[in-house]
Amino acid sequence: MGSLSEEVMHRITIVGGGAGGLELAVRLGKKLGRKKKALITLVDASRTHLWKPLLHQVAAGTLDSHADEREYFALARSNGFEFRLGRMDGLSREKKEIYLEPTVDENGEELLPRQALAYDTLVIALGSQTNDFGTKGARENCIMLDSLPAAERFHKKLINCCLRAQSQAQGAGEGRFTVTIIGGGATGVELAAELHMTTKILSSYGLVNFHPEKDLKIVIVDAAPRLLQMLPERLSDAVAKELRSIAIEVHTNEKVMEVTKEGVMMASGKFIPSGIVVWAAGIKAPDFLKEIDGLESNRINQLIVNRHLQSSRDPAVFALGDCCACPQGEGLPMVPPRAQSAHQQASMLAKSLARQLQNKSLLEFTYKDHGSLVSLGNYSTVGSLMGAIASGSVFIEGTLAKWMYWSLHKHHQVAVNGLFHTWLSTWAETIDRVRNPRIKLH
Repeated sequence: MGSLSEEVMHRITIVGGGAGGLELAVRLGKKLGRKKKALITLVDASRTHLWKPLLHQVAAGTLDSHADEREYFALARSNGFEFRLGRMDGLSREKKEIYLEPTVDENGEELLPRQALAYDTLVIALGSQTNDFGTKGARENCIMLDSLPAAERFHKKLINCCLRAQSQAQGAGEGRFTVTIIGGGATGVELAAELHMTTKILSSYGLVNFHPEKDLKIVIVDAAPRLLQMLPERLSDAVAKELRSIAIEVHTNEKVMEVTKEGVMMASGKFIPSGIVVWAAGIKAPDFLKEIDGLESNRINQLIVNRHLQSSRDPAVFALGDCCACPQGEGLPMVPPRAQSAHQQASMLAKSLARQLQNKSLLEFTYKDHGSLVSLGNYSTVGSLMGAIASGSVFIEGTLAKWMYWSLHKHHQVAVNGLFHTWLSTWAETIDRVRNPRIKLH
């Protein structure tokens, strides 16, 4: 039972602790929670936060997830908001309650019972998950690279395959292990490059019978005419050239029809035998959001919102990030599902909800495209800066692009942890790179 002051405070409940949801909770906690102007509650099914664009590095083993994870309970305590562990599975707009399914421990025993959580203002920031478009065998035979457990599961399978190759010497071209990545967007492309770098490092750690070029084959498959279809063609061409230079196979204009235990079958009749298949093509919002309690959603379950980020059918329910479809204006496409979109929406909504408590009008969201960057591990980083530097697009690559990609992550850390803690953690990362192996070996 909360105190009287808590009961009369306006309750802002944020569901989803990803890039947008956590940044919003931190901003509102500092602005309103600490000053007892509102009760800010963040809900997430996980106890820790990891920046989602890092998942491909966790999968490849070039990032130890524990080094970058932050505990939600600790963040809540230091930033003026409350944290509730649980996975949302229902909503009652009439009662102004969300429902959390029972939480179980690693043994399947109930840790927390089913819960109901009240709100005055609800913000849904649940992000997205992989969309397999109903492809036959995809769910059963692919690793969907959209969560930390999936990335860690992939890494274990990769290390096991390398150890298996080490245990028996083979002739050139024999018993080659193939990793097929379905999806030529940023996640698929970055994962392919990180994997190539990982296997080269692994071979230097005493695995004398493991040869990256002989024992491992990396393939990218995409239905679009080129990689990174949503980005400028010059950027796409530069990435494809870089990947082919490190012997990564690229198959574009190839629609996947079925995934089996043996490999991937394309509509063209081409079949790729595969040891591991990763699905990194397409996104959708969680299935339970589809028209949840009468809210309007689109074909990929995103909640339809207006320029204030309010849902189209309930002014008390907001949504941000990948799980919402937000218009940019007449004749323009919806705001793209990128980390920078979620960051900008969280920043605007924090100001907007504070204004609402003062009976001021809500702000309208305007998306600013700061460009796109694709990291290819230690090989290269390429990208484009849109509009911010010059009209049109400025193409960048090499050291400048690497620094900018790194700075995007640091910008998120500053928003969540503050400048001083980010500075300290950056020094700790630098020391760890000298002290620890270049890749995670377990």
